[in-house]
Amino acid sequence: MASVTQRPSNPGNPSNPGNPSNALGEIRVLVVDDDPLVRAALTMMLGGVKHLVIVGEVSDGSQVVAAAADLRPDVILMDIRMPRMDGLEATELLRRGRDAPHIIILTTFDTDEHVLRALRAGASGFLLKDTPPTKIIEAIQLVCVGEAMLSPTVIRQLIAHVAAGGRDRPADRRQLAGQLLDRLSEREREVAVAIGEGKSNAEIAAELFMSVATVKAHVSRVLTKLDLTNRVQVALLAHDAGLA
Repeated sequence: MASVTQRPSNPGNPSNPGNPSNALGEIRVLVVDDDPLVRAALTMMLGGVKHLVIVGEVSDGSQVVAAAADLRPDVILMDIRMPRMDGLEATELLRRGRDAPHIIILTTFDTDEHVLRALRAGASGFLLKDTPPTKIIEAIQLVCVGEAMLSPTVIRQLIAHVAAGGRDRPADRRQLAGQLLDRLSEREREVAVAIGEGKSNAEIAAELFMSVATVKAHVSRVLTKLDLTNRVQVALLAHDAGLA
């Protein structure tokens, strides 16, 4: 049976609760995994990190939507494989709602097709389950300041892995991706392609001879014009169009 465990709020940092866009605010995290050992390990690891608050644990995707509405997490660490409803369907349901939390998928690399589906649905990124604790913490912080991506290396690995099956990319998907990218200016398109290649803002700035602030402004316009929620989706779109 699926279960939901609510955690008491962290009494520390009362001056700026629940404002992840502020560097001093709490980041509320919900852990979703059917393995109690994984949930316990993540809760123990993250519970001692300043500004991170574990607001609850969920053991199945079927209860994630209700738990998110009740606990109002900023970030959900979501397992993929769960018995009643997997993390992919739960992610799709969450992202259809308003003010959806950021979602980071927990997975193993051989589930790349599932991860791709989750990212298309609006998940902010993914972590391998053997990711070092510092990288998990970094990923949580990154998605809460709008980076919506993990390390560029991880994204490059994912895209390269999926690209191995590029011959089977549906023609209509490639055509649609190309039509969407045609909405962009030439400079915005260059930024989108660089995102698709897994480059960070700093790397894009160096490559295109612009400031990091200008890159961020271009990324924001790209997301708005393409009606996307994060840069991982931009990367996938560039991949679908055959440009990355």
